Amino acid sequence: MTPEIALTNGGRLPLAAIPVLPFPEFASGVIDLIRHSATPIAYFADQPAPEAPPELFAVLTAATPGTFTVLRSRLAPGFTSLTTRAPQLHLFEREIAEQYGIAASDHPWLKPVRFHSVWHGTTDAWGRDPGRHPQPGVMDFFRVEGAEIHEVGVGPVHAGIIEPGHFRFQCFGEKVLHLEISLGYQHRGIERLLLGGPWPQTPSQIETMAGDTTVGHMTAYSLVLEGLTGTVAPPRAQALRAVALELERLANHVGDIGALAGDVGFLPTASYCGRLRGDYLNMTAAICGSRFGRGLVRPGGVLFDLEPARQARLLQTLADIVPNTRGALSLFFEAPSVLGRLEGVGKVLTDDALGLGLVGVAARACGLDCDTRRAFPVAPYTTENVPAITEASGDVFARARVRQREIEHALAFVRQALENLPAGPIATPLTALPADTLALGLVEGWRGRLAHIALTDAQGRFRRYKVIDPSFFNWSGLAMALRDEQISDFPLCNKSFNLSYCGFDL
Repeated sequence: MTPEIALTNGGRLPLAAIPVLPFPEFASGVIDLIRHSATPIAYFADQPAPEAPPELFAVLTAATPGTFTVLRSRLAPGFTSLTTRAPQLHLFEREIAEQYGIAASDHPWLKPVRFHSVWHGTTDAWGRDPGRHPQPGVMDFFRVEGAEIHEVGVGPVHAGIIEPGHFRFQCFGEKVLHLEISLGYQHRGIERLLLGGPWPQTPSQIETMAGDTTVGHMTAYSLVLEGLTGTVAPPRAQALRAVALELERLANHVGDIGALAGDVGFLPTASYCGRLRGDYLNMTAAICGSRFGRGLVRPGGVLFDLEPARQARLLQTLADIVPNTRGALSLFFEAPSVLGRLEGVGKVLTDDALGLGLVGVAARACGLDCDTRRAFPVAPYTTENVPAITEASGDVFARARVRQREIEHALAFVRQALENLPAGPIATPLTALPADTLALGLVEGWRGRLAHIALTDAQGRFRRYKVIDPSFFNWSGLAMALRDEQISDFPLCNKSFNLSYCGFDL
């Protein structure tokens, strides 16, 4: 029986405490956990030394509430793919192949994820010269054959200022039979830049992994370093982090509903929400000087405090914004013409959401209660102060409705947190990072679960730093949402997910 190695959110484990299992035992352990309703959090490789064989790590939710199981093995050429039995792992296995040049045998669709500029292994999983790498967009795409089948390519360059991504539609008339999404056009190699750290520039790199999730990613990174060093951020710092995280959620959820309103031509809500998003960003700027929260959260606490006068101004600003926010959303959700465009469009079934490992808003719109703040709470969040917010229909309406309900909760949470800020310091000094240790930090960002995992070497420096943005799982959900839909509904479905290109590419 596979040993259960328990880990908590914000906790750590000595690497020596994680046994290196033979791959068959490792694989059966992963599959058995998933079949018993475990959720895969991460599945990645690490090369502990230049001449050492890569190791394989899997982190999954455990049977004990609030804990995780960590499994470890060694990676060898031709290791067996687990994707056909656990489709949530398909991108992880493709990522391992391109990062280490070791392909999983029997993977159903092994192709590049991000177009790495350097292959780590001595062999290329696609039979090419390991000194070369795939050019962005130069790859095989799935093709549907048949009379009257046609193909529509969109991007990677888009109108406006959005980031690059290529979408390949296989269509019969207006019906989309299959959508394949190719990203990786702005792969920055941030995980590689973090190796040997933490460096002085590391916080800036973490904050720019996905600019609209600055607070979320930086909080997850802080949990990792606090876990490694056994540090607990002061209660006042924890409360200020939560305020910033919920303001980030408010700004993006309000902005997304406004964008959906624009996509269906409902201009009152589109106009209101564009301004309201700016109001919430300005509240974050009033705390730390940055509308995106850069420079606020740091390991051990926060860098900015709130004196009583600024705290009172923020509460008054919030009180002024709330009725306008509710009014704009009421206009949207009470208009029959709007509901007619949202309901039944871009539906994802609950079983498909589970199979693809969807997280965050996209998963909760399919009826899955998967909020990290509830399942793996870190102060000041508790199971009691974060309700289960789910919808059952899995369509564009459900994704918008989840956002509306989360906005209501965030408004109440921020007001209560600002009214009851604990007294005391805003930071605790960190000690040196321990050697040969693994630590995990999970945060419920506004899109969904953010996972950061660090492995340290013998000197207490990062030998591996793995990040899983919610978009890593959820782009596959968008592809599923378009199946059998009209191609003209793609902008609406795309905006209902509103996923990150850079968060995926890293």
